[in-house]
Amino acid sequence: MTMLYTVLAFVLALGPLIIIHELGHYLVARACNVKVLRFSVGMGRVVWSRRFGPDQTEWALSALPLGGYVKMLDARDPETAPTDEKDLEREFTRQSVWKRIAIVAAGPLANFLVAIGLMAMLYMHGVDEPSARLREVPAASEAAKAGVRGGDTVVAVNGNAVRSWSELRWQIVHATVDKSDARLDLRGQHGGTYSATLPASVIGQLDVESDVMNTLGLDLWRPQPRIDKVLPDGAGQRAGLQDGDVVLRLQGEPVTDGIAFIEAVRAAPGKALAVEVQRGGRPLTLSLTPEADANGRGVIKAMVAQAPEMVTVTSGPFEAIARGAERTWETSVMTLKMIWKMITGEASWKNVTGPITIADYAGQTARIGLVSYLQFIAFISISLGVMNLLPIPVLDGGHLLYYSLEVLTGRPLPAHVVEFTQRAGVGLLFMLMALAVFNDLVRLL
Repeated sequence: MTMLYTVLAFVLALGPLIIIHELGHYLVARACNVKVLRFSVGMGRVVWSRRFGPDQTEWALSALPLGGYVKMLDARDPETAPTDEKDLEREFTRQSVWKRIAIVAAGPLANFLVAIGLMAMLYMHGVDEPSARLREVPAASEAAKAGVRGGDTVVAVNGNAVRSWSELRWQIVHATVDKSDARLDLRGQHGGTYSATLPASVIGQLDVESDVMNTLGLDLWRPQPRIDKVLPDGAGQRAGLQDGDVVLRLQGEPVTDGIAFIEAVRAAPGKALAVEVQRGGRPLTLSLTPEADANGRGVIKAMVAQAPEMVTVTSGPFEAIARGAERTWETSVMTLKMIWKMITGEASWKNVTGPITIADYAGQTARIGLVSYLQFIAFISISLGVMNLLPIPVLDGGHLLYYSLEVLTGRPLPAHVVEFTQRAGVGLLFMLMALAVFNDLVRLL
């Protein structure tokens, strides 16, 4: 059932994005008066089709549910070459180079517009996210060395405003990719502001695929631990813990949050612990002796609240659109930077992901909720737009490269050069797909 859910989430995420991408090509081709012969969702053999409109365009579903295409009247292909003289003016290669550029660029542009629209909609609706308030930082961590204090809230990174944990992580990842300093502006929990800088010598060594925040010693702030539910026949019940108790101290030391309490319990199997709790507004000390589980860790059979502090990030319509466009641009730039770093050897090719990983993320985000799922779809839409603009023959970016050279030289590339590069492009795409699937399988196993 989980597999079916994941596959369904993947199809619902990727399918509409492919259709929208091809609709971009289709609509601009029609606007440029180019005759469209077929609009296909999927590749390979056509399994279903219907013809509509004055041009009797064939709308089709094809056997391989990967990608899609728009087939236009094109003299370069005997199957699509015009057979009626009145259609000659509507043939693709007879259009000006600028019209051809517009038609090819319309697909990726449609993906970027979808991403901007989804993000703008989410910003207008309001997204509940963990705040950028920080948990107590480990003494030996890079954050502690930089002067960051637990309980304080990050309000900006390198001058860019931060309102939530995801925005904070985004800015840190940006600095990681750029190998630059990350200057944090913080608001103290007791008032006042200060700055702390994580140096480029540290930031530049991080792997963006790893948990960069944890590596630096940055974690979500959480309130003091509260006992949500005491389970029967456990160490917690025998010690006298009750639902709603707030844990204040353990062995005389203040307990910062639920994670710290759980870690202390796990580290003390069979050891009596003095636990001070607050119940009904009054302090109470109990003796708690965790039991050892099968792995030798202490357990008390009680559910402890660990929810972080949440904030609602919301924007007005114009600000939401601007933020959506800014986030789309930043994500696109960062994607290109990562691709360049892989080409130059500065980043691992393990970062290349394929359909299995994408499907896994689709299922995970769909289970979390609609907001997370829509954020995922926006990110995938940006990725589709960026990947299709890469100057690889057979992709939109490859065709744009051809037409850009035509603008510069005043004449199209020779047919044999285009044919050779197309074959090379197909080979390169197959190798990239094989690498992506290999990486997916390694992660899965």
